[in-house]
Amino acid sequence: MESSESVQRGLKLLADPCVFEPRSFSVMLDVCFRSVLVAPGDASVLDHPELKNLDQILVKQSHTAVVTFVLECVKLNTDKSTLSSCLEELSFSAERIEIFHNKLVSPVHALFCNIICLFSLGRRLPEINDVSWRLQYQIKSAQVDKVDEPFYLITLNTEVNKEAESSEDVNFSCTVEQLQDLVGKLKDAAKSLERAGQM
Repeated sequence: MESSESVQRGLKLLADPCVFEPRSFSVMLDVCFRSVLVAPGDASVLDHPELKNLDQILVKQSHTAVVTFVLECVKLNTDKSTLSSCLEELSFSAERIEIFHNKLVSPVHALFCNIICLFSLGRRLPEINDVSWRLQYQIKSAQVDKVDEPFYLITLNTEVNKEAESSEDVNFSCTVEQLQDLVGKLKDAAKSLERAGQM
């Protein structure tokens, strides 16, 4: 799992027991999960008394890194061994890796994943009104003399705001394999939403 330098720096700060003692480490993880679930721009999640006596720049840097890392873990459905190896590379102790993993797979995790999927971090997801596609065939590229590969150009017409009747086109291209993967993931997501609706 790849992480940017800023995410790695923030996670290394969290791994450092001189910056985050055991209690503040646990509180920081709780705050990071909770901050995704509150309204955007609500800074009160960082007002926890346990974090007040720490350098606020380091707290904010770690907070951003942890939230980014957790969202990537959820997106990729990261297993424990992958999570452990990523955190070990960032100087996390075995105990802190276990705490991180337990927070990530706690009962709140399922709710957390559903909220991210359904509300896209506090925003209402745009609705897809129409889909159009075009099959193209790439003969060669600037890097390779001969490609000979079909690909699809897909346009999703989405309704961003019903009241304002604003729409936006989302354009992307993909190979046949990528399109099959996308369709499979959409079917899985639809089944997950159906199961969640039955609870």
